[in-house]
Amino acid sequence: MSRYDYYDYYYEPSQPIKTDEGIKARSKRGEFAKNWWATRWIAALERLVDRGRLTRGRTYARQGQVLSIEETKSGIAAKVQGSRRTPYKVTVNIDTLTNEQWEKVIDALAGQAIFTAQLLAGEMPPDIEQAFQAAGVSLFPEKRGQLITNCSCPDPSNPCKHIAAVHYILGEQFDEDPFLLFRLRGRTQEQILAALRERRAAGGVADEAEEEIEEVAPPLAEAIPHFWELGQPLTLFKTTIKPPLAEFPILKRLGQPSFVSEDIEQLLGPAYRAISEAAIATAFADEPEKGDDGTGGDTLPTNK
Repeated sequence: MSRYDYYDYYYEPSQPIKTDEGIKARSKRGEFAKNWWATRWIAALERLVDRGRLTRGRTYARQGQVLSIEETKSGIAAKVQGSRRTPYKVTVNIDTLTNEQWEKVIDALAGQAIFTAQLLAGEMPPDIEQAFQAAGVSLFPEKRGQLITNCSCPDPSNPCKHIAAVHYILGEQFDEDPFLLFRLRGRTQEQILAALRERRAAGGVADEAEEEIEEVAPPLAEAIPHFWELGQPLTLFKTTIKPPLAEFPILKRLGQPSFVSEDIEQLLGPAYRAISEAAIATAFADEPEKGDDGTGGDTLPTNK
């Protein structure tokens, strides 16, 4: 019997102290992640954790036992409310790629125009792992030694249920901010985009990239004459309005600009909150009442 089995055999799983201050997972049942990159992150976790702790970790995540998750210079720091009054401290670190490895990755990314176009548009290319594989590395942790986790709880198993809960909540954050993966591997979105622009400006693969981008998107000249025409109806277009797991995800994704001394979130935060509230109020407003002639009346939209 291993020491982990011994621990599980002699110690019943403890019940966490309930809290309403945590980050509740959006997923109530089934899969935690929606996008492929978040699903791959969850899959990496599930290869390392035994089924019992995975089940308890999912329960912790859905109950809101994860109190906070923050990016640090070395990875992720989180707090999880367990069975003790003091929350447990959890850290999740991934080995960063070397400068040489990143140069090879960026060369591979620049060689595919669709990668460049999607990254410049703020999207995560579905086949981006091919670029990392071409450079002899991986975007996601593939070996146990590449993913370094720690928890202050007494459970000798690592990863424990508290670490598993953080992984699941982190997977949902990856859904919103896929470039968090890049940052954990040692490069920000801005650094990668700047390197791609340099390679495009330097020529070489840039000419081929331009030709491939033209094949992906129609020429602008063909689209301009139809700019004011009514397109397909949006009646079947589904939208979901929900708050992000982390406040100001766009500001976090863009990072602190070098030309602003004040914290960018404190500076622009009030404006972002006001704009979000106004957008939600507009989205859920009633339509103006029509007058006798069928035109819009003087009644202003009111919130439902």
